[in-house]
Amino acid sequence: MLKTFIERPVLSTVISVLFVVLGIIGIFTLPIEQYPNIAPPTVKVSTNYSGANADAVLKSVIVPLEEQINGVEGMTYMTSSAANGGSASINVFFKQGTNPDMAAVNVQNRVSQAAALLPSEVTRNGVTVQKQQSSTVLMIMIKSTNPDYDDKFMQNYVNINILPQIKRVMGVGDASVYGAKDYTMRVWLKPDVMKSYNITPSEVNAALQDQNIEAAPGELGANSNQSFQYALKYTGRLKNTEEFGNIIIRSKNSQVLRLKDVATLEFLKVSVTNIKWMQASF
Repeated sequence: MLKTFIERPVLSTVISVLFVVLGIIGIFTLPIEQYPNIAPPTVKVSTNYSGANADAVLKSVIVPLEEQINGVEGMTYMTSSAANGGSASINVFFKQGTNPDMAAVNVQNRVSQAAALLPSEVTRNGVTVQKQQSSTVLMIMIKSTNPDYDDKFMQNYVNINILPQIKRVMGVGDASVYGAKDYTMRVWLKPDVMKSYNITPSEVNAALQDQNIEAAPGELGANSNQSFQYALKYTGRLKNTEEFGNIIIRSKNSQVLRLKDVATLEFLKVSVTNIKWMQASF
């Protein structure tokens, strides 16, 4: 074979020129991507069951969801996890080449079928279905050397100025503050004090739901012959630890038991942004 090319230089030159021409054509025609879609499309299903441990989340949330999601079109396998904080997460992996948008729609339809089997607390919080990769590709730490800018200020700055910009970047599946939701109020219950008053966590949770709401009180003089009408205003959702602490748990014989008497309240402090990419072309 080698002797043929040595004895026929013209043939060798023609073949070499042909390879060069094919290479030039390939440069301009073959697709080139900085981040090619080599990972399988992934759809993440997440929700939260407040107050439940990992075992309760597994039995009452993850198992019903997995039974309905299992067998969705194009699915290869799925993984799930539960935490003692009540969070539940299911990652559904699909065959390479599956349309991520259709995969998310199919999973959402399966999740809707399982809604009747989930606890009322979970359905009230909602079940989120997103197309995204399960791994975190970028984490951004936000800090300030100015002592006037504390953690809560930095978290508020990230939520208003940074997160909206990151979420609009093409290919970003999700960007969120790592560890907590916006302005999360943490309530540390005191078991010894609650026992002395014979109070259960469900009673505290019911008081929080009843008194931390947005309401429409209505108007005065709307259906009368008065010349003026006055729109009533309601304070709405509580905003700081003092307002949460004044939530009434029980009231009897002019004696009031407030939330601050049986719990310690604080704002959750976080300052890290977590970014995940969805399955998409860049």
